[in-house]
Amino acid sequence: MPALYARAGVIHKPFIMADIKIAGIMRAGVFSPNHIGNDAAIFNLVAEQLRKRGCEVNVYSEDEFDTRGVKEDIIINMCRERRSMQRLQELEDAGALVINSGYGIENCTRERMARILLGSGIPYPESIIADTDEVVKTHLKRAGYTGCWVKRGDGHTKHREDISFARHPQEAQELLQEFFMRGIKKAVINRHLEGNLLKFYGVAGTPFFYWFYPLHLGSARIGADREAAVNPEFDVEALKKICSRCADLLDVQIYGGDCIIGEGGKITVIDFDDWPSFAPCRTDAAPVIARMIMNQIKNRVK
Repeated sequence: MPALYARAGVIHKPFIMADIKIAGIMRAGVFSPNHIGNDAAIFNLVAEQLRKRGCEVNVYSEDEFDTRGVKEDIIINMCRERRSMQRLQELEDAGALVINSGYGIENCTRERMARILLGSGIPYPESIIADTDEVVKTHLKRAGYTGCWVKRGDGHTKHREDISFARHPQEAQELLQEFFMRGIKKAVINRHLEGNLLKFYGVAGTPFFYWFYPLHLGSARIGADREAAVNPEFDVEALKKICSRCADLLDVQIYGGDCIIGEGGKITVIDFDDWPSFAPCRTDAAPVIARMIMNQIKNRVK
């Protein structure tokens, strides 16, 4: 057993990495539409980085966590099941270190995210939050919506159809009805924005930030220590600040998402995800995520 030492009348235990036991909980496949391999890849790379730093990382499926729980009181996870979020929150409240927070994961469900971001002054599309058995086409017409995006509001995305484009209010109403028939109770309807789609990934409390245009090969990319390949048509520092603010508001440390770069470089966040795949940058991201986790563990020990 490690020796204890005293300083200023307080007993301290030395920080020994071999003592660190971490539960790593994988994401259920249903919440990785078209990204099962990519989600598993970033998670396994982070677990490997933590093991290289002397930690014991025990990996569980989300189903194992839901049915049997874990003994470790340090938990890294990609969970998205409703039961998982509740269990994580209970463990956090009991003193466990959980990354990402179960509360943060819940905040990234679309209805909660829309309410939080809209209520905090984050540039986010004009939106309507509706019950899926509600008649919204008249309201959409009055508000001047033409094209819009109808998105599952009561949880995380499971199917490609959980985010669907409507060309006009009548089509939006039909999509809402389809959601209702599928048992989805809430939807968020975002006004469609013209501009370029941009994806981003970040790790809170670190310099790491990576962005790219998924529909434009050769577009500018930026990483932890990369320079833009071309002059960006928007303020990169402003984007980083907006994303950092979103991560803080939503209480997630490992994040990614999408935004629209509109006319004049206007930035609008349209989606924000808890622990995405980091697919185009996972080799660079994994050690940064592991170092952030280690810092959280060290701060907890202190």
